[in-house]
Amino acid sequence: MKILRFIAMFAVLLGLVSEAGAQQVKQDDKLHIIIIGAHPDDPDEVGGTAYKWAKAGHDVLMVSLTNGDAGHQSYSSEELAKIRREEARRAGEVIGVRYITLDNHDGQLMPTYENRLQVIKLIREQKADIVIFPRPYDYHPDHRYCGTLVLDAAYMVTVPKILPEVPFLEKNPVFLYTYDHFVQPIPFVADVCVDIDDVIEKKIDMYHEHTSQMYEWLPFNRGQLDQVPATDKERREWLGKTWGSRSNAEPFRAKLIEQYGKEKGSKIKSCEVFQDSGYGTPLTKENIKYYFPFY
Repeated sequence: MKILRFIAMFAVLLGLVSEAGAQQVKQDDKLHIIIIGAHPDDPDEVGGTAYKWAKAGHDVLMVSLTNGDAGHQSYSSEELAKIRREEARRAGEVIGVRYITLDNHDGQLMPTYENRLQVIKLIREQKADIVIFPRPYDYHPDHRYCGTLVLDAAYMVTVPKILPEVPFLEKNPVFLYTYDHFVQPIPFVADVCVDIDDVIEKKIDMYHEHTSQMYEWLPFNRGQLDQVPATDKERREWLGKTWGSRSNAEPFRAKLIEQYGKEKGSKIKSCEVFQDSGYGTPLTKENIKYYFPFY
């Protein structure tokens, strides 16, 4: 890819191609990433890495497979679906990416053929090089079935006769799991860790947009509503302290040192981690820097 960029720049200097032509060569290097979660705010789990991709000029789409219409103690389902869709859209704006929510009901997501076609369509339309999603092991059925739906779609995105009205992918994407702490039936294994110390505040800013969740539903559901500060500024500070720890690098120290070297790897405070699902194109030592250019 670097050779292509050099050739393009050299050609511009010689007057062989226009600036627009050289830019097109650069566009050929653009990665297309889709981050799929069960609920609005789930894709934000990898908001730091998403922001790094977006800053580098790559195309990132965040998707919630449900509209989140069950996750609140007060709003009606109709009101909540509208609120959460707007919160997700604003969270995407924080890092300059598209963030959409589908109309499936919260708590009712099932691994049906109809829903599988929805996922196939999303991945194909995004022309995805990378698909990021949860493992199918989790306390929440929507999270589990989100993982199952993506795994069920993984091969089918390349099959022309499945959903023929949407062009199939000629190359299968890399399918990567997001981190979870569950150990049954098998624990998560970090294949790549991304240092997000430089963008952790952006990630918290994304979560800050999900008011109905971060400051209302989740504290209520956990019996912590009395801990939520009153003002917007105090809430943001509180969120940074409580949710910033979810990106704690310490459990992945050995992997970070392996990747970044001892001097840097031992100092990283926040990271996001991914596991190769074994589906689609494998993540290898040879291609990891292509898919993670900031690696």
